Amino acid sequence: MDGTVLVADDDRTIRTVLTQALTRAGCKVHATSSLTTLMRWVGEGKGDVVISDVMMPDGNGLEMLPKIADDRPGLPVIVISAQNTIMTAIKAAEAEAYDYLPKPFDLPELMKRTAKALAEKRTALGHARSSALAAGASGLDDRQGESHEDLPLVGRTEVMQTLYRLIARVMNTDIPLLITGESGTGKSLIARSIHDLSDRRTLPFVRAEAAELASLDGPSQLLSQARGGTLLLDELGDISEDAQARLVRMMDAPGDRLPRFIATSQQDLAAAMEAGKLRQDLYYRISGTELPVPALRARVDDIPLLCAHFLMRAENEGAPHRQLGEAAREPLRQFNWPGNVRQLENVVRRLALTARSEDITVDEVRAALGAQSGGEPVATGGGALSSEKLSESVARHLQRYFDLHGDMLPPPGLYARLMREVETPLIEISLAMTGGNQAKCADLLGINRNTLRKKITDLDIEVTRRRKLM
Repeated sequence: MDGTVLVADDDRTIRTVLTQALTRAGCKVHATSSLTTLMRWVGEGKGDVVISDVMMPDGNGLEMLPKIADDRPGLPVIVISAQNTIMTAIKAAEAEAYDYLPKPFDLPELMKRTAKALAEKRTALGHARSSALAAGASGLDDRQGESHEDLPLVGRTEVMQTLYRLIARVMNTDIPLLITGESGTGKSLIARSIHDLSDRRTLPFVRAEAAELASLDGPSQLLSQARGGTLLLDELGDISEDAQARLVRMMDAPGDRLPRFIATSQQDLAAAMEAGKLRQDLYYRISGTELPVPALRARVDDIPLLCAHFLMRAENEGAPHRQLGEAAREPLRQFNWPGNVRQLENVVRRLALTARSEDITVDEVRAALGAQSGGEPVATGGGALSSEKLSESVARHLQRYFDLHGDMLPPPGLYARLMREVETPLIEISLAMTGGNQAKCADLLGINRNTLRKKITDLDIEVTRRRKLM
């Protein structure tokens, strides 16, 4: 690398590490713990790249980006921050940071991006663009207290940072979005967050219901409700064929007040299209940009952050102050989390209410996980529970089923028959425990309400409303 790098961070260790690494790579380095000093260097024309922390003793590094762009158009600024939320990534993108990395960062990755910034020599931005970005950054500051800050979109793992950067890039475009991921990963919350942080935030956010899509005049009513805002199509793979055709016509409708279309799906839509269950024209219209949301088991290092977030939320809602030590976190990291972040939230909020002291114990965590599907039940004072996992019980059942057929294979369609046997009691018992309330049952199961309704119909399950289990 060849060039001069300005480093601004109040952590002496980070300044030392970056100075040594960049110097060994052939760069000249000026390092400071002060934004005032950094801005003086920038004003004097020093530096080819800036690496700056966000929270500094004398100011906010992100707030300086518009001024840097004004004073030195085209000077690349790489933002590093321990504030690992979607807001930090969004603000960095809005203020035209060259790149953004969360702390703790990977040093080789930061070196690679610094080398790229030095090589590219970004083209200059005009003063008008800088002013507009300054206004945009200010607007984001004003919105920090709004509801999207309550969303569980926190994490310092690379998969989450990649998602943040992708959201920041597509947030203010008109291109349709397809948000994919397992149930409980927060797909609908991400859709809402994109709307709330975008230029359309003052316009309506409308969730398309199955009944509206099924009616002949439903699409026109939805367009009227959205009025150029955002239209969310939850679980695209569950929409009927007739409704799919209406969606295609709706997306092709003329006019300058069309909403931004965002769809979610936990299914493999490409496979559904190949199987003839999803229209090709709808798939190609909605899949312009895909946002894959990682499963919780793919980012277990974010579990401590998420737990702290949920414990704080529970405390704000009146629960006692609780905290998780390192030992108590380990069982949470080892759990498979089939219900993802939504399941983790339910477990943590239950622990916040039931833990006997401020420090949640390992045994309390294990007991809470033992009640979860796929977890190991833990013996309680009321008697020992079987330690056999659900998967082991299913395996024994299947082995007996195959043994009954001797040397012959069972009839084709085993997968569908097995899924029906598991789903039917699961949904029936969940409905009973929620008093027949389908919204609460869908939330308990971690699936979309429309998906639950379809399964109730397909499995011929009788729904009876009664007093729910508290």
